[in-house]
Amino acid sequence: MNLLSIGGSDPSSGAGIQSDIKTFYTLNVHGLTIITAITSQNTSSFGNVEPVSQKILKNQIESIMTDFKIDGIKIGMVYNSQIIKILSKQLQKLKIPIVVDPVIKSTTGGALIEKSAMIDFQKYIIPLATVITPNRFEAEILSKIKINSKKSLRSAAKKIQKMGAKNVVITGIETGSKGISDFIFEKNKECFISGDKINLSNHGSGCNYSAAVIFALAKNKTIKESLRFAQQFTQNSIKNARKIGKGIAVTDVQDYISKDLSDAIEKFVHIKNIYKNIPECQINFVYSKQKPKSPEDILGISGRIVKSGKEAIVAGELTYGGSKHVATALLTMNKKYPKIRSAINLKYQDKTILKIKKSKLCISSYDRTEEPKNVKNKGSTIEWGIKKAVKDSTKMPDVIYHKGDFGKEPMIIVFGETPEKVLKKILKII
Repeated sequence: MNLLSIGGSDPSSGAGIQSDIKTFYTLNVHGLTIITAITSQNTSSFGNVEPVSQKILKNQIESIMTDFKIDGIKIGMVYNSQIIKILSKQLQKLKIPIVVDPVIKSTTGGALIEKSAMIDFQKYIIPLATVITPNRFEAEILSKIKINSKKSLRSAAKKIQKMGAKNVVITGIETGSKGISDFIFEKNKECFISGDKINLSNHGSGCNYSAAVIFALAKNKTIKESLRFAQQFTQNSIKNARKIGKGIAVTDVQDYISKDLSDAIEKFVHIKNIYKNIPECQINFVYSKQKPKSPEDILGISGRIVKSGKEAIVAGELTYGGSKHVATALLTMNKKYPKIRSAINLKYQDKTILKIKKSKLCISSYDRTEEPKNVKNKGSTIEWGIKKAVKDSTKMPDVIYHKGDFGKEPMIIVFGETPEKVLKKILKII
């Protein structure tokens, strides 16, 4: 998939073109760029802007359009009327999703569009938008409506939509001391998507959000699905923000959870004779976010690790909510021991249990034949079993197993703080 980012260059790589490239790379798509302006800025201050010439802008557009199939476009900084009109002429006939991020001012205070260009921006750029993503400040500037109530919020969104945008999302609407919401205004419906407020001044979150939106839209997600994905992606980037300069923190879009789990899975499937440890129900390897609340907060394989001859292969992609059973076991363990965030299931074998007992790992178990009838009826066997095994152990278990029941396969689950630590335990017992 090829996604095109049109916008300004930020030498700090906190926002603009550079930020979008990082986001696209993290999301495993190819990022194309057209630079509209060169800025001099860092995490503390904003210097000058030098828009590119009309000639080089047209040349960039021609270079991209004549060579690549483009699946979606994000438009950020456009700066002046000349740039706006050239982009409009070149993009207006395209039949692909376009996200417009109406950047007006940088986090450090620099003007990202000339005041004289605002009318042309509304006339030529906003009508290109499948989705436009103003924050509250930008929505007030565009609509000339002070947003201080749900009614004024709706009025502002409606006014922006009348400028030609198909869908409007106004981001960062505070809903209390701990809450924040994005207001979605589609053609015939509206809603809020709520999230946790993160009190951290940062550089780059707006760019992360709009780049994530175009990614999801290009993947044929619905408007609501795309905006929900973008909100979660952006919240994670803010949580991972790092203070790399002397000023405000820069968001970090790198998904360390995905990278660490992916690396561990790659090592796992290449362990000699590991296929002998794959149960009939196959294997899932999972890794959770901090403080997971449900399996949707736990990264797992959408398929499984399966046996193919004498090899173990990964059938599926890493996705949050990709595991049910192993994720439920991890979630239950994490409630008691919050530092435990990774787990894997293995085939039950007596020889494996003997090796575990000979190692320095702590092992516990539960008997599925003792499962209360009401637990079985609710389908909460795993939660009950893990709780019982934890309760029966004098210290935190590294491994929990059961010997199955009628029609139920026996299983071993190995737990650890990270996928890498789970791997180290596995190497001790197989």
